[in-house]
Amino acid sequence: MSRRRPWSVVLLWLARLALVVVLCSLPPQRVPVTLGPPQTVVTTNPLIGVHTRLTDEVEEWKVQRTLQMVREMGAPWIVEFFPWSYIEPRPGQFDWAHADMVIRHARNQGLTVIARLGWVPGWARPDPQGQETTPTYLDADHYDDFAAFVAAFVARYRGEVQHVVIWNEPNLSFEWGYRPVDPVAYADLLRVVYPAAHAANPDVVVLAGALAPTLEPRDSPAGLNDLDYLEGMYAAGAAPYFDALAVHAYGLSFPPEADPAPDVLNFRRVELLRAVMVAHGDADKPVYVTESGWNDHPRWTRAVRPRPSPRSWRRSRRRRSPPRWRVLAASGRSPSPARSTR
Repeated sequence: MSRRRPWSVVLLWLARLALVVVLCSLPPQRVPVTLGPPQTVVTTNPLIGVHTRLTDEVEEWKVQRTLQMVREMGAPWIVEFFPWSYIEPRPGQFDWAHADMVIRHARNQGLTVIARLGWVPGWARPDPQGQETTPTYLDADHYDDFAAFVAAFVARYRGEVQHVVIWNEPNLSFEWGYRPVDPVAYADLLRVVYPAAHAANPDVVVLAGALAPTLEPRDSPAGLNDLDYLEGMYAAGAAPYFDALAVHAYGLSFPPEADPAPDVLNFRRVELLRAVMVAHGDADKPVYVTESGWNDHPRWTRAVRPRPSPRSWRRSRRRRSPPRWRVLAASGRSPSPARSTR
């Protein structure tokens, strides 16, 4: 009998191991999610919003809870990224499930959605055998394909999503497929996308840019100064092909009230971009700051210590009447659409 006991112990542990393997192989149980009654955002500052970045969140209850917290903090806006490569992984074959879910919950919480559109599927990029590219690479041969996607997006969500941002930080090489940035090429992209979007939804607001604040000179491989890039867009004839301008405003180590200057990156740099628009006759177009904030991460060379009451919020509230700034200060990377009709 004593000789058989080790074998019985081994068999017992094998049975337990087999049970663990079976349990681990079972699909995870989904947490049931119900929308509940439609909500309304109650806020003392309707200019502030949140950059949610729910793109890769697969659990619906987490999406719902995130958007509930946005509403509870009193932010009526969100900026959310909807990658072309996720929604149209093959030409003409769309998977709207995740986008539908995010927009459904955002609308249920009473939130306005600003949709950032970009990221290129593999089928719309060069053959990787001949040329390695990233999802930020889009050449002119596929501008029509991207325009068709934008049109499909705004048509599907007409009445639910009325603002779309075309691309992200095209004045940085990293966001332009690691190529030299090109405001003329970006203007050409807008020229193709804009009429397609408005044909699908005449009421949609097409935002150009989401320009990154940078002082890179014209010969830099990393990017191009945002002021110079915007000038280049106007020189290329982009003005008729966007309804508003999206920009990014970071304070770095400067306080929010620090004066803007062409050779300084700070929170108020957006005013210089606004001046470029006014100089080109675009004073009636709004500006949305879709990313903004100060970085407090210890590894950041210009990190700041957080304050209990950010002065930038108070500053944006003081500037509600003329000039009318509409700031959507998004978190995550800490964004903020700002609107001005000065």
